[in-house]
Amino acid sequence: MRETPAHIVDDEEPSSVAESPVEKGDDERPKPPGPLFPWMPTIPIAFLGLGAYRAWIEIAFVGSFVSFPAADVAGHDAFDLVMIATMLLCAVLAKRTGPYFSRTPLYAGSGIALVASTCCMFASIAVPAWASSLAVAAVALGGAGIAVVILLWSELYGCLNPFRVALYYSASMIVAALVIYVCRGLSVEWLGIATAVLPVASLASVAAGFRALPSDELPAAHPTKFSFPWKIVLLMAVYAFAYGLKESSMYQSTFGPHSAFGTLAVAAVVFFGVIARGGKFDFAVIYRIALPLMVAAFLILPNVGVLTQAASDFCTSASYTAFSILVMLVMANLCYRYGMSAVWLFGIERAVRALFTVLGRQVESLLGSPEFGLAGADAVVSGLVVVGVVAATMILFSERELSSRWGVAFLGGEGAVADTAVVKRQELASRCSDLAKRHGLSPREEEVLLLLAQHKTIGSIERELFIANGTAKTHIRHIYRKLDVHSRDELIDMLGLYE
Repeated sequence: MRETPAHIVDDEEPSSVAESPVEKGDDERPKPPGPLFPWMPTIPIAFLGLGAYRAWIEIAFVGSFVSFPAADVAGHDAFDLVMIATMLLCAVLAKRTGPYFSRTPLYAGSGIALVASTCCMFASIAVPAWASSLAVAAVALGGAGIAVVILLWSELYGCLNPFRVALYYSASMIVAALVIYVCRGLSVEWLGIATAVLPVASLASVAAGFRALPSDELPAAHPTKFSFPWKIVLLMAVYAFAYGLKESSMYQSTFGPHSAFGTLAVAAVVFFGVIARGGKFDFAVIYRIALPLMVAAFLILPNVGVLTQAASDFCTSASYTAFSILVMLVMANLCYRYGMSAVWLFGIERAVRALFTVLGRQVESLLGSPEFGLAGADAVVSGLVVVGVVAATMILFSERELSSRWGVAFLGGEGAVADTAVVKRQELASRCSDLAKRHGLSPREEEVLLLLAQHKTIGSIERELFIANGTAKTHIRHIYRKLDVHSRDELIDMLGLYE
C-alpha cells in the first residue's frame, strides 16, 4: 500500500502552527490570557439550560421534597399521562408541524403554560380548599407545556455530534441536580419564584442554542420516511419499567429522579470521561455499566442485607441514568446522521418511556397492596425485572456501535432524491457507513469520514470530536491510505455523492 503524501490534508485548513517566522522580541509582547481550565472543552452556557426543565419537573410534580395539596388530587401519574398524550400527538403531526425551533408561538405558549402550572401548584399550598380545581389546571398546563420544551431540546441536541451531546447532556444533568440542591434550602415563597423562572430560563436557553448553530446545521423538514428504531426504544421501556418499580422507595429518601446521588454519579462519570478521553471515549461503557447496576439493585443487594435500601436506590437511579444518556446519544445521532425528524423520533420514544415508568409505579403499588395479597411480591417483581432487563439487553449485541442503525431502515418515498447541489444527510451517512465497513475503517475514522464528506475543515472536525490539534490530520491520512485516495476530491468521487 502506498504511503500517503504529507500534503494531502494541507489544502483543508492551515496548520495551527504559525507559518511565519517569529521575529525577535515577539515573545515579549503581551499575550491574551488562556482558558481558566485548559483541559476542559468549551461548553456554551445555553446548552446547559436543559437542566432547568429537569429541575422544574422534580420540584413541581415529582414531590420529592415539596408537598402540594394539588398533588393529592392529580399528581405525578396524571402529569405524565398528559405529557404522554401531548408527545404522541406531536409525533403524529410532526410532518405537518415540525420542525419546532422556528415557531415562536410554541416558545411563548409552553412558557406561559409552565409558569401558570407552577403558580397553580404553589397556590394550592396557600389555598388548600381550591386544590381540586388548581390540580386539574396544573396538570393539563404542565404536562402539555413540558412536552413541547422536551421536544425543542431534543431537536437542538439532534443537530449535534455524539461527543457534544454526551458532554452537554451529562453536564445538564449535573446542573439540574445542583439547582435542586440549592432550591431545597429556599423558603416556600422564594422556591415558588425560582420554580416559575426555571422553564423560562430553559426556553431562553434552547432558543439561544439554535441561534448559535450555523444555518446549514439547523433542523429542516424531512419528507423522507424511516422505519422506527424499535430496538433501543424497547430496551429503554424495560429500564423505565424497572425504574418505575423502585420510584416510590427512592422518593422516601427525599431525592427525586434528577437529584439522586446515582444520577449525579453517572452523569459525572460520563462528563469527565468525555473530557479525559475526548475522541477516544468509548460510548459502549455506558450500557456496559447499566446492566450490572440494575441486576445489583433487584437481585444482589436485596439478599445482602447491608445498606440494602440506600445501595439499591443508588444502583437503580445510576442504571436508569446511564441508559437514558445512551438513548439520548443514539436518538440524537440518528437525527444528526440521517436527518430524521427529532419531533417524531423523540416524541414516540419519550412517550413510551414515560408510559412504562407509570406502568412500573402502578404494578409496584398493586403488588404491594393488601388487596392483591401476593406472597413474596418483592421477590416476584425482582425476578421479572432481572429477566426482562437481561433479555432486552441482549438486543444490544447486534448493535455494537453508536453509529449503528438500531433497526432503522430507509424507506424512500417522495422527496427521497437528493437535490443536485445538496445530498440528503441520510444518503450521505449511509454511503459513508458502507464505505467504512468495506475498507475496515474504525468507528472514529468513520466519524471523520462523514465530516470530511460534509466539507468540514480540519479545525471543525477537531472541535466537533473533541480531539487534539493534529489528530484529525492523522485520522485523515489513515482514511486516505485505507481507501487508496489522495485528496478530498477523490474521496467525494469514490463516495459518488455529487454528479
